[in-house]
Amino acid sequence: MEIVFVGAGRLATQFAKALHRKGHTIQAVYSRTMESAQALCSMVGGVPTDDIASLPLYADAYILAVKDSALPTIIPQLVKDREQRPMFHTAGSVPMSVFGDVRHHGVIYPMQTFSKERDVDFSHIPVFIEANNYLALHIANMVATAVSDHVTELSSDDRRHLHLAAVFANNFANHCFTLSAHLLEKHGLTFDVMLPLIEETAAKVHAMHPRKAQTGPAVRYDEQVMEAQKALMADEPLMQQIYELMSKSIHKEADD
Repeated sequence: MEIVFVGAGRLATQFAKALHRKGHTIQAVYSRTMESAQALCSMVGGVPTDDIASLPLYADAYILAVKDSALPTIIPQLVKDREQRPMFHTAGSVPMSVFGDVRHHGVIYPMQTFSKERDVDFSHIPVFIEANNYLALHIANMVATAVSDHVTELSSDDRRHLHLAAVFANNFANHCFTLSAHLLEKHGLTFDVMLPLIEETAAKVHAMHPRKAQTGPAVRYDEQVMEAQKALMADEPLMQQIYELMSKSIHKEADD
């Protein structure tokens, strides 16, 4: 397939590289900065550009991997002179309806956290697709199955809830790692001491429901321990609030 990428960020970089490795042609890459477009094209081929109008007028799929708020602005620019071309965004929380009356459109949402510097094995990543007609769905499926062994059709509404769940599982969990690192660094300790604990925590939920895997003072609501720990954060009122809310939520889930 011949594919155009609109965006050259973290997701676009890993997605384009995965498709390139599978033998698909990346015709062109658009980015707001020519430097970013050139960096991605140096890895996957194609013509870099910072001008949407200069993108090829024909491709099998146009994949928009840009920030959510940019889609309503970029889509009308991309559609001009490409009205018949299939277009797909990659956002978790944006409904397919953002494409308006674009003839062939849909969503290809790889549910994973991405970095430009860290390659991922796309075959293990769950990819969720949706489209407004059979042709667009067929193309979305071809693109997704080219790189992933786990492709599922999912509506915009269900995808919004999936993305919310991912925010808790990934973004919020990673922020907890950041807070943990902050506490450690204040006392001359490095975050790597937490890695065995984190790895075992992640490994356990492969074998049991997260609720069953939960441990710690909040499960049994050990107020003596919890108050002592809150006192250690006397100079961190926001962290105290997070600790208290998380503890209450953990205890509630344990009771339910």
